[in-house]
Amino acid sequence: MGVEIERKFLLRDGRWRDAVDRTVVMAQGYLNDASSLDSGAQRASVRVRLQDDLAFLNIKSREVGLRRQEFEYPLPIDDARALLALCVGGRIEKRRHLVRHGAHLWEIDEFDGDNAGLVVAEIELGDEGEAFERPDWLGDEVTHLQRYYNLALADRPYREWSADERSGR
Repeated sequence: MGVEIERKFLLRDGRWRDAVDRTVVMAQGYLNDASSLDSGAQRASVRVRLQDDLAFLNIKSREVGLRRQEFEYPLPIDDARALLALCVGGRIEKRRHLVRHGAHLWEIDEFDGDNAGLVVAEIELGDEGEAFERPDWLGDEVTHLQRYYNLALADRPYREWSADERSGR
């Protein structure tokens, strides 16, 4: 069984850009929506992702917080495109910038489309208590704020957020 332990943060500024190792272009959609999870009708999100010349089907359990079950499987590109056409809600478009800092790899997602203007840094950890070096450009943690999850962004994009929501409150 796959387990993901991930923390999400806002960024203070753009100093992270100088340390980018690689950038990956992504488009993704969900075969279910946040309301099906909120109501308890489903207990996992099902995502289809195109990532440069690769495609994946991803299933994540619904817990909000650091630890979730995660399963990911490669897909043929044509199958992924067909599945994206079946997705509900909005499409998530982003550029994922990979930045190494200390002993960890940070994934910095810079969103486009209806979520343009949102930039979130993520770090995957081996366990919930794992220590990591905080880069100077790292801002407030938003791991426990559901609206920052991609599934939530597909239902209610960043362009619809209030000023308070955009500030991380």
